[in-house]
Amino acid sequence: MHRSDQEENRLQKRESLRQSGSDPYGSRFERTGLAEEVVAGFLEGKEVSVAGRLSAKRGHGGLTFADLRDASGKIQLCVKQEIVGEALYNLFSDLDLGDIVGASGALFKTKTGQVTVQAKQLRLLSKALRPPPEKWHGLKDVEIRYRKRYLDLIANEEVRAAFQKRGRLLSSLRQSLEKRSYIEVETPMLQPMAGGAAGEPFVTHHNALDIPLYLRLAPELYLKRLLVGGLDKVYEMNRCFRNEGLSTQHNPEFTMLEVYAAYEDCATMKQLVQDLILEAAQLLVGQLSLSFRGQTFDLTPPWDEVSFAGTMKEMGLAADSPLEEFQSVLAKRGINVKGQSRSQLVRVVEQLFEPKTRTKPLFVVDYWTELSPLAKSNPDNPLIADRFELFLGGMEIANAYSELNDPVEQRKRFVEQLEAAGGKASDRRIDEDFVEALEYGMPPAGGLGVGIDRLAMILMNQPTIKDVILFPLQKQAEQGNEEKESPA
Repeated sequence: MHRSDQEENRLQKRESLRQSGSDPYGSRFERTGLAEEVVAGFLEGKEVSVAGRLSAKRGHGGLTFADLRDASGKIQLCVKQEIVGEALYNLFSDLDLGDIVGASGALFKTKTGQVTVQAKQLRLLSKALRPPPEKWHGLKDVEIRYRKRYLDLIANEEVRAAFQKRGRLLSSLRQSLEKRSYIEVETPMLQPMAGGAAGEPFVTHHNALDIPLYLRLAPELYLKRLLVGGLDKVYEMNRCFRNEGLSTQHNPEFTMLEVYAAYEDCATMKQLVQDLILEAAQLLVGQLSLSFRGQTFDLTPPWDEVSFAGTMKEMGLAADSPLEEFQSVLAKRGINVKGQSRSQLVRVVEQLFEPKTRTKPLFVVDYWTELSPLAKSNPDNPLIADRFELFLGGMEIANAYSELNDPVEQRKRFVEQLEAAGGKASDRRIDEDFVEALEYGMPPAGGLGVGIDRLAMILMNQPTIKDVILFPLQKQAEQGNEEKESPA
């Protein structure tokens, strides 16, 4: 590996420290608080201990000021040779930007009012062998930001703050559900069948059992088995996988929240998803007026609603219209569905309704049963499913329905799905174990799925899904390009 002169110099410093008996990779360091907390709780002369990455250093004649950055922000250190001694002062002076340091001492304010730690003790906790990105002025190269997220987090405070906010979003959703008596569960990511959602699965192989397995498309069928077993209100914050393309709204690995409640229905889920989003918005943004992709939209209820079946009827299309008629009518509206099966017609919803949802949430209701194989039909019209999709900021955010709990009807729909897919689903089978579970009796229930990454995009005002996923899937860097990509 070729190293720069700066990196070689840092390696030599590491060796010098070891040879002098100092450990360049120290052990546990007890902090009295994060930088932000120490600054906020300032008391003149208060003894504190702080630690973080050395981000700036300016010294002259036995006096050095330095900035330490931690997860909350930065705090200034004042290091005087007459206080720490010549040996420790020289060691500190020889440290590089990016080194991780612990410091203890008393607080004071400089003439400019900056809260500062007058260091009495200093410890090197980790010697950085590579310099920080772009001298702390912010990492701008998008490719490096996503591929080497750790550098992005080091260099860009706003990125670090965004992912801290995402953590609070997950916490908000969990708290909102738990106060409504839902319990969090875990279901398999490796599944013997790819089911619970449409999509192309990732396929793997279990050597010991010598069987193919699939990374889950969705946890739905397992969660409904739990309703059969008597767990009435369950949710899972789950990772799902679709072997499909990448875009500003799609990543092959993504996070879904799925929620199921026995003895409830689609209407319950409509109120629930609205409550979950409103509570999260108040926590993260502090208001219901949000900015996203340069536009402002309002979450204040009531949210708008539009009928899918009604919109199709206005175009002269019905659930039993021939596929060729769909293709012809939609083509005149600039929507190309050529080559798609009837079950794939649900994709037209995005093109029909997403542009209308950039300034106000929108529930799309009255989906055709044919497009909703796991949903219960409207008792007054078996061609219409008791289902909705929620659109926010021009994206589908949630999908919910009254769950089909008739095992005979469910098996019939699975068969129809396989027949409609033809050769495209040659490796698919009917999930007979799920059908059998339904035969033991599943109570009427409502189910809800929420795309966490897209919701995070909206609540954090991030234009692409890659900005809310810590390690989005990237094309592998070519061999030999590491040096070219170096941020130093």
